[in-house]
Amino acid sequence: MTALKIAGVPEHFNLPWHLCIEQGKFAGVGLDVEWTDVPEGTGKLCQMLRDGSTDIAVILTEGIIKDIAAGNESKIVQVYVGSPLIWGIHVAAGPNHRSLQDLQDGKVAISRYGSGSHLMAIVNAKQQGWDTTALRFEVINTLDGAVEALSTGKADYFMWERFMTKPIVDAGVFRRVGDCPTPWPCFVIAVRNEVLETHADEIGTLLDSINQMTTGFKDLPDIDHILAERYNQQTEDIREWLKLTEWSQKTLDSNTFEKVQDQLFELKIIEKKAAFETAAG
Repeated sequence: MTALKIAGVPEHFNLPWHLCIEQGKFAGVGLDVEWTDVPEGTGKLCQMLRDGSTDIAVILTEGIIKDIAAGNESKIVQVYVGSPLIWGIHVAAGPNHRSLQDLQDGKVAISRYGSGSHLMAIVNAKQQGWDTTALRFEVINTLDGAVEALSTGKADYFMWERFMTKPIVDAGVFRRVGDCPTPWPCFVIAVRNEVLETHADEIGTLLDSINQMTTGFKDLPDIDHILAERYNQQTEDIREWLKLTEWSQKTLDSNTFEKVQDQLFELKIIEKKAAFETAAG
């Protein structure tokens, strides 16, 4: 058995990985897969790839491309979710910040620098015509931290995946004032170069297994109810999310890679670009 450590966010996108583990799909092909939930998100996942505490990360596309350009010795081996991520723009429920335009001078809650919540706040600001260099940030680490920061006024708004935050909106804690979909596939699978060099065949076997699961994932019996129960969602919300979400079994193409890099470079999120050949394949 080859042991592989995988990390990702504790969100509904990643249920296929858990099902593969629980149903023995990986063990059946000689892989001992250990999954770690990382509620802090992409910034922490990049750190884990760098320090070797995970071998593989299921990670936001823009976040890992940024970190590879900054020297993370990992490679994107495949697109995992090919549809955009719909980032909800959230404020504390209450009389303030009635619209997106009210947030131009507000402080943004982010899980950490380099995270999706950080990068997409800059993307959103550019789309709104705001001065991206004037953005101010409050690091809150997790979704619970965001609730505390918005509720106490430490930050004015927070961007996170729309459906995972909907229970907080439904509970009257957050209000969503807008959406900001990513203009690219949202999740990719990244592997440390060292692991790729020593376990290339095993990584291929792992991808075959997860791709078999994601190909038929939407057709699994009662998958809407299973997702709703596991991730504290309303079944009707899960059904809407499933309609909008498409898993991928394809590698990342150079055009998409350059599109993301060009956007990050234009926004001054990265200072130099990485070569596609060293970053993906």
